[in-house]
Amino acid sequence: MNSREEQLKAFDRLLTIMDDLREKCPWDRKQTMESLRHLTIEETYELGDAILDNDLEEVRKELGDVLLHLVFYAKIGSETKDFDIADVANGICEKLISRHPHIYGDVKVENEDDVKKNWENLKLKEGKKSVLEGVPRSLPALVKATRVQDKVSGVGFDWENPEQVFAKVQEELEEFQDEVNIDDKDKMEAEFGDVLFSMINYARFLNINPENALERTNKKFIKRFQYLESKAEENKKKLKDMTLAEMDVFWNEAKKL
Repeated sequence: MNSREEQLKAFDRLLTIMDDLREKCPWDRKQTMESLRHLTIEETYELGDAILDNDLEEVRKELGDVLLHLVFYAKIGSETKDFDIADVANGICEKLISRHPHIYGDVKVENEDDVKKNWENLKLKEGKKSVLEGVPRSLPALVKATRVQDKVSGVGFDWENPEQVFAKVQEELEEFQDEVNIDDKDKMEAEFGDVLFSMINYARFLNINPENALERTNKKFIKRFQYLESKAEENKKKLKDMTLAEMDVFWNEAKKL
């Protein structure tokens, strides 16, 4: 591993390259925070994919892409004299120090839950009117539900044990099925949302990340379906012309791989 001196030297090199690109490259010079935003989101998802694939070499590369974007935003901020990379780094340092009084102060904690509760209470003392203010509006719904539940739990609004949460899941499933039987589409959608929300809550109690769990299933399904497609092609068949029984043969083969 690199020494602290080598790490700082590498970061300085990146800052210097960013200065050069912003001055000399037509594409880099043209970029704004708004134009970079969707690219940053894409890079973050690519990093997430690499993490789920446990591809550490790819994680290293994607971290570089994300780091470049952070430096890019800070460079743009410095050009308008609003902030630079030092302001960004010092800002997060001050936040971490103030939010960890059990490390940098005299507060005592027993476990991770105590730390989370202190974190949310400190945010309220800093002027936040709601513990949910920090949840981005544009987060995907599944991720947002996870963050909402995690944050309210941090201030004590939570179930006491997993059994209670599972009972709530069953209750929501019954309410959803009632609306399915009535065939009221609007109420079906509302109740289905409640089912998902309660399942996400149950996952949290079991220490399962629902986003990761669903993405693992997505990847598994894609891999199996692509195997099915390849086997159909080998047999010179089109999926639309195959029966479900024929497709099931290849699907079950894929499951064994």
